[in-house]
Amino acid sequence: MLFNKARAADYMKRCELDALVATSPINITYFSGYYCWVDALMKEYMMVPGGTSRLSQAYAVVPAEGEAALVVSPLFAANAADVWIQDIHLFGDAGLDHSLLPVTMDEKSKRIYDLHRQAGKHATPTDALLSILGERGLSDARIGLEMDGLPSDTVEEIVRRLPQASIGDCSNTIRLIRMVKTEDEMRRLERATQISEIAAMQSLTLAKPGRLMAEIAQHYRRRVAELGADFDHFAFGLRGMGIATEPEYVLSGDEVTYVDFGCKFQHYFADGGTALAMCEPPPVFAGRYAALSDCVSAGLAAIRPGAKSSSVREAMWRTLADRNITAANPHGHGTGLEIRDYPIIVADNSLRIRDACVDIASDIVLEAGMVVNLEVPLFMAGAGSLHIEQTFVIKEEGCQPLVQQDRSSPIRGA
Repeated sequence: MLFNKARAADYMKRCELDALVATSPINITYFSGYYCWVDALMKEYMMVPGGTSRLSQAYAVVPAEGEAALVVSPLFAANAADVWIQDIHLFGDAGLDHSLLPVTMDEKSKRIYDLHRQAGKHATPTDALLSILGERGLSDARIGLEMDGLPSDTVEEIVRRLPQASIGDCSNTIRLIRMVKTEDEMRRLERATQISEIAAMQSLTLAKPGRLMAEIAQHYRRRVAELGADFDHFAFGLRGMGIATEPEYVLSGDEVTYVDFGCKFQHYFADGGTALAMCEPPPVFAGRYAALSDCVSAGLAAIRPGAKSSSVREAMWRTLADRNITAANPHGHGTGLEIRDYPIIVADNSLRIRDACVDIASDIVLEAGMVVNLEVPLFMAGAGSLHIEQTFVIKEEGCQPLVQQDRSSPIRGA
C-alpha cells in the first residue's frame, strides 16, 4: 500500500481531525492506489466548449475511524479494479449500453460491472462526497479537505452543504504525511532509481564528438521504456550557461557538461545526475568535481533522524566554500509521487509550512523512512558544467544509498 495509514492516523489525532479528504490526482493516488492518466490532463473546456480550465473532480476519503471511500468518474472506474478501498462511488452517467447480457467475468471485472449497475445515484462527484460523509456520521465532524487546487466554488459548496462541520485546508498536512515512505513506496522508488541509472549510464556511453545530445536522450527514453518505466526528463548543460532540454545541441571533443535525468516507475519518480566528459577533464574541472563529491559526502554525513534540513545544506555549502567555490547551489529534496516531495533541503528561510491543521517551520526535521536526493550542480559560463545527484534513504542509524550510483568521476564518452 502506498498510503501510510499509521502516519495519517497520527496526524489526524494530533490535529483533532475526524477525516481527511484528498482532491488532487496525486493525493487520490496516494490515498487509494487509484490512477488514471487523464485525471491530471482533462479540463472542462475539452469536453464543454466555452467551459473552464478546471480538472475533472474526484475524491478519496479516509476517516479516523471506519471505512475509506473513493469517488471516481464512471468512465474510468475500471482503473479502480485493484485498489485497496472497497467502498467506491461513481457519479453521473458513463453512457454504457446495458442491453446485452454480460459474459462470464473475473472478480475484478465483476466488481466494476456491479458498480456501473448501481451508477446514477450521484449526479456530481461532490454529491457523492457529501453522501459518503453523511453515511459515516461526519456531517458535523472536523474535516481536513485538500483545498490546494480545488476550485473555490467547489469549496464553497462543500462548506455550505455541511453547515455543522468544521472544514479546514489540509493540503500541507497531506504533504507532511507523504514524507515518510511505506514499504511499497520504497520498492517503487528503488526500482525507478535502478531503471533510471541503468538507462542513463548505457546512454551516456554513446556520447561522442559530433553526436546530437538529443540522440542520447532518445536512447535513454527508449531504455527506460524497455525496463518498464516512463520517461520524465533528460537535461544537459549548455556550455556552462544553464540547463537545456530543447536545443539541437552537438557534442564537441572538449565537452565537460552537466547531465540530469529521471523517469517514473508505477507513478514514483527517480531523479539523478552526473557529469559527462568527452575528454580527460582539465585539472581545474577534475579538482572542482572532487569538491562536488566531497560536498555530497558532507551532506550525507550530516543526515540523520532529528537533524534539521538546513544543517545538511550547511554542511554541503561549507565544504564548497572551504574550496573557494561559491557560485553553486548545493541542496536536496525528497522524492516520491512528485519529483520534489518534502523535505526540501535548503538554507533556513524562516517560512512556515501551514494550513488549517498544521503550522511548522519550513526547516523540516528529518525522519527515518524519508527518501532524499542530494545534488550539487556547478555552471561555469562559457566553459562547461558539472553535476552530482544521488538518492538516499534515511534509516534510524543514519543514511545509505537507495541504489548503487557511481559518482566517483565524470562519465567518459566514446
